[in-house]
Amino acid sequence: MSVVGFDIGNENCVIAAVKQRGIDVLLNDESKRETPAVICFGERQRLLGSAGAASAMMHPKSTISQVKRLIGRNFKDPDVQNDLKLLPFETSGGQDGGILIHLRYLGEIHTFTPVQIMAMLFSHLKEITEKDLEMPVSDCVIGIPSYFTDLQRRSYLNAATIAGLKPLRLMHDCTATALSYGIYRTDFDNAGPTYVAFVDIGHCDTQVSIVSFEAGHMRILSHAFDSSLGGRDFDEVLFGYFAAQFKEHYKIDVYSNVRACLRLRAACEKLKKVLSANAEAPLNIECLMDEKDVKGFIKREEFERLASGLLDRITVPCRKALAESRISVGKIHSIELVGSGSRIPAIGKLLTSLFGREPRRTLNASECVARGCALQCAMLSPVFRVREYEVQDSFPFSIGFSLNEGPVGTGSNGVLFPKGQPIPSIKVLTFQRSNLFHMEAFYANPNELPPGVSSQISSFTIGPFPGSCSEKARIKVKVLLNLHGIVTVESAMLMEDHAEGHARRGNAHPEVDKIEVDSVASSTKLENGDDDDLTIHARSSDASANGMKDKASRRLEIPVSEKVYGGITESELSEAKEKEFQLAQQDKIVEQAKDQKNALESYVYETRNKLFNTYRSFASDREREGISRNLQETEEWLYDDGDDETENAYTSKLKDLKKLVDPIESRYKDEEARAQAKRDLLNCIVEYRMSVNSLSTEDRELIMNECNKAEQWLRERTQQQDSLPKNANPVLWSKEIKCRTEDLDLLCKRILERKGSPLNSEDKKGTDHQE
Repeated sequence: MSVVGFDIGNENCVIAAVKQRGIDVLLNDESKRETPAVICFGERQRLLGSAGAASAMMHPKSTISQVKRLIGRNFKDPDVQNDLKLLPFETSGGQDGGILIHLRYLGEIHTFTPVQIMAMLFSHLKEITEKDLEMPVSDCVIGIPSYFTDLQRRSYLNAATIAGLKPLRLMHDCTATALSYGIYRTDFDNAGPTYVAFVDIGHCDTQVSIVSFEAGHMRILSHAFDSSLGGRDFDEVLFGYFAAQFKEHYKIDVYSNVRACLRLRAACEKLKKVLSANAEAPLNIECLMDEKDVKGFIKREEFERLASGLLDRITVPCRKALAESRISVGKIHSIELVGSGSRIPAIGKLLTSLFGREPRRTLNASECVARGCALQCAMLSPVFRVREYEVQDSFPFSIGFSLNEGPVGTGSNGVLFPKGQPIPSIKVLTFQRSNLFHMEAFYANPNELPPGVSSQISSFTIGPFPGSCSEKARIKVKVLLNLHGIVTVESAMLMEDHAEGHARRGNAHPEVDKIEVDSVASSTKLENGDDDDLTIHARSSDASANGMKDKASRRLEIPVSEKVYGGITESELSEAKEKEFQLAQQDKIVEQAKDQKNALESYVYETRNKLFNTYRSFASDREREGISRNLQETEEWLYDDGDDETENAYTSKLKDLKKLVDPIESRYKDEEARAQAKRDLLNCIVEYRMSVNSLSTEDRELIMNECNKAEQWLRERTQQQDSLPKNANPVLWSKEIKCRTEDLDLLCKRILERKGSPLNSEDKKGTDHQE
């Protein structure tokens, strides 16, 4: 069983696996530690990861990247519209308000959801993992941003399910980073907690967490974020700067050309990295558009001035995280800076000014999330033994529940799980109801959410009730905020109380009787048996003194149905699985055809070389001419009509060529094999001639006659073979000589075994000794 952690970035993905010697970051087919989060649809197959990124320039409108920004989002969201302006593929809004992606594939226009595209990426990462570990992979932990909504989290789980993965947990990026930072450290102060600020500046977002570390324990005190501030925004500053320059100096409008935009953005990203280590940097792009070569130049000071607005925004989540953690700046032990967008020097200076100390880069900025996820997966898996370490994460949003009559929970806004609630958490609600009822889950404070996110989460229908309830019954509803950060109604129970002698009736009950809070660490999930299971509650003597009699409670399970706003149904999930299977099969067919084409091409070149070197003396002039002609025709076909053919077409061509070449190859190979077979037969003859001295005259003559016959046969056949040219089919094949050797050996052994000859006794002793 494997233990794997996935970090799905906006631009790149990292896979980490726990092995016996520690945590390894797995390499992809190109031996790189990061795999591009890109899916490209070619004419006949999908190109995933590195292959997709390499083909993006050729197929810009059918290449999907940055799908992490689109999954679980509403098409009309202003931030989504801003993101889509930077992406070249065609999109539209779905019936549920989600995003639909349209592209051409196999000569038709296909429509996919971001969940399906993410599933393709998961499938590719799963394939890389299984190839590296050489075993099936299912259990995993996946890193997600802390600002992901309930719908986005469910979308990740659906995508993983389509890909055949089984996530044990969706883990916040900063929590995974903190785990990989803290689990092996032994320098924490025993006098009290050590507070560390983690600042993760990714490709498209910024996340900040304040974490408390103690021996064997870590606790997330606060999460803060800016979901639209990352490294790509700094790239976009450079892009806008040079686009304006090129329009002025070269009279070209980069924005009007999709390929030019892609090339300039890629160049600006490289330029940003150069500026991180140098005070100035040039930019040169050949044939950007309209066959014009362009040049540019910028100093780091100018870049920082242009990006001053972005730099100021970085301090906002940092200050917010500090405020919500209720920890003063002076108590922060260190600031850990991670993420692909964190290498800009100005960011380090800004954080130094804010926290009063220079940020550290203890962790690998690109791999820490994947490593933390792999560690968490090992902790959740029964296969690996990991040191005892408690990870207490918190939820960044307030979640409320409501009924038709009004909110459920504390306060007027119905908050059931307040912001900062540890996850997982369980709360039990007790109602008085006579028939089915509905509950709504929602975000209680819209200001906590990323811009444009709906406050609605899901609705639950509790009922119908089992049996008949003429009067209001006591209903217990268990609400779970699970490890993934997803809120759901786990179960609902109808509690029937039966008092001895007469039914006990209470006074009028409010609609919501009470709320019980259970921590997951100390609670166990109830396994409900049949409807007539009874649980007996022993009463204290004080209760009996008050005239209350012993009673039994019967728990009856009530069905719960859930509707997730914007989510997909089970039937849609099944359809997506089937679609992914069909796409994978098509990819497999194309890959097999490519492999067979490569095999045919290699055979053509290898055979042509051998035909005039190794096989030269074993082929007649007529054979060489015929094979050369066929090789040339096959080569021309490969680069013309056969450039994009089926696997069967390549197999058929290869088979036809081998029919011509195999006789020559057989002559060549059999010459050496024949020489060895002749040596073996002669050695066998010599051995048995030497073993006849102790035999009777009759047996000696039998063996000598057989040896003489074999020797005479070999001499005559060898003379016939030697009289033939090498390019003629042999009259003496090595397999004939081997058969004659085996016959001679078998016959002589029978004679020796019959008489119990010394040779046979020695053989037996040797065999017994070996055994």
